[in-house]
Amino acid sequence: MFVEREKSAGEATSQERRDAAQSDARILGHVVQCDGARATISAFADTGEGDVTGLWTVGKMISINLGSSRTVGLVYAIGKADGTWHSHEQNAIEVSVELIGEVRDSVAPAKPVFDRGITTYPHIGAVAHRIRNRDLQAVYDLAGRHSVNIGTLSQDETIDACIAIDDTLARHFAVVGTTGVGKSTAVSLLLRKSIEARPDLRVLVLDPHNEFAAALPDNSLKVDTSTLDLPFWLFRLEEFAEVLFRGREIVPEELDVLRDLIPAAKNLYRNPGAGTFIRRGGDSMTADTPVPYRIADLIKQIDERMGLLESKDYRPTYRSLKTRIESAISDPRYRFMFASRLIEDTLHQTIGNIFRIPHGGRPITCFEMAGMPSEVVNSVCSVLARLAFDLALWSEGKLKLLVLCEEAHRYMPSDPRLGFAPTRHALSRIAKEGRKYGCYLGVVTQRPGELDPTILSQCSTVFAMRLANEQDQAIIRSAIADSSASTLSFLSSMGQREAIAFGEGVATTMRLKFERLASNLIPGAGKRHAVDAATGNGEDVDLVTIVERLRNVPKPQQNLGFAEPVDMQRQAGDSGYRKPAAETAPPPAPEDLDVSFGLKPSTFGLRPRSD
Repeated sequence: MFVEREKSAGEATSQERRDAAQSDARILGHVVQCDGARATISAFADTGEGDVTGLWTVGKMISINLGSSRTVGLVYAIGKADGTWHSHEQNAIEVSVELIGEVRDSVAPAKPVFDRGITTYPHIGAVAHRIRNRDLQAVYDLAGRHSVNIGTLSQDETIDACIAIDDTLARHFAVVGTTGVGKSTAVSLLLRKSIEARPDLRVLVLDPHNEFAAALPDNSLKVDTSTLDLPFWLFRLEEFAEVLFRGREIVPEELDVLRDLIPAAKNLYRNPGAGTFIRRGGDSMTADTPVPYRIADLIKQIDERMGLLESKDYRPTYRSLKTRIESAISDPRYRFMFASRLIEDTLHQTIGNIFRIPHGGRPITCFEMAGMPSEVVNSVCSVLARLAFDLALWSEGKLKLLVLCEEAHRYMPSDPRLGFAPTRHALSRIAKEGRKYGCYLGVVTQRPGELDPTILSQCSTVFAMRLANEQDQAIIRSAIADSSASTLSFLSSMGQREAIAFGEGVATTMRLKFERLASNLIPGAGKRHAVDAATGNGEDVDLVTIVERLRNVPKPQQNLGFAEPVDMQRQAGDSGYRKPAAETAPPPAPEDLDVSFGLKPSTFGLRPRSD
């Protein structure tokens, strides 16, 4: 029986191979069962001499010869029916294969062509063999689409792993994987390849860990709280209220006051002699209109409202709102919003700096948020995402923007009660409509289960790295096509730099290994080297520098008189606001001082009695 099987297998091999000198070792087994989506192959785990061949491996692609075509399958399970191993005879095994598609030889040119889906199913007894290198290349061929090489196939490292860069960007993409698997390195590689293939692309990276600027030194510009200029008047009402209330619950009465008074302050800035009259009609303004105004005018409006007789019952609300505003403009951490130079209409400069117009050879902006107050991060991300979409929209497709969200589950959590609604809305708008106008979204997260499923469903290309959490695996499994579902069974056991790519950016589901980057170009490598170089005994810690960073206030300048220092005047005067005269008046002259009473009577306009 075994001799007859070997003979028939040899005949089949001679029929399916193109080269007569080709080894029969490519034959692995025969099909014994097929249900339309999967097939079972009967084979042997060892040779007749008892040597284990190791030809069958989970995750490898094989080919089933059908004469005019070859069916491509992915091995996802291997088993031995009796569960025993015999050392002195061959061990029969059963191999479970998921059917992926078909390869045919084209007439001209003589190049294999791969088609998804199955038209002719394997018959019982069909020969299964190792897939040809040319057939494997045909499986992942992008049919002439603009592509970039990001690594190699895990099955055969001699074959490049390529993605269609235009489809990957235009239809949004996601990179998911647990911490420590090389996720940030993969993102850095994708950014490099993207700007090389698309010189017209601008990239805004929302970087909560301050890692990417050092990994992209020649292509990026770092923006942090010390270099960011984002005027307060550019914030919409909800975003501005989030800053004032610092993440706490917003008081509706105070929000209504802001909604009424901000348009009046804007009108005062544009028409100083027009008073507080609010225009109606086509040229009217709202609290969301991106028009400059002065904080001083806003506080003046609040003071006038408090002085009205009919506002007696609302004075606590006005007083509380005024305190919040003064507290925010006096906070040194908010200098990027309330600096005095930001009163003027510098919107074009702000946009040009953040979105690199012109880019000057550095098309990537790394917005570092690690040093930013946590209560203001949501508002700033909302403003930047909204500006990115509006900029792409009103440029009429001339500007191509990619917004990359690292730790995206922070801004777009699956629970609608969490996160900041305007940020979620701005990023959702990019995900749903941005493709039409040239605004693209990149999502990076280690917890896809905590990410808004609407956002993930809009990402047409997904790079799934190792995921250990069952819920996260289920989310990715629901996003992949049923014909490639078995591929994701490897999610919990993939190695470093390995990923499974599926979606519009690849021809078919592909297991790949990302290209290796130099150690100095890996995100966060500089910080790790600094930690490794430390002695660990705490003697080299510079506490003075750490304390200065914690305070985040400029050092006082030398003051020769009694007047308030210049820096403090500028800080208190941010956005046009000045302290009342009673607070900034200089102290009395030395000759007015009296030792016994502290002040001479003449200071109050009194004269000593003549008697």
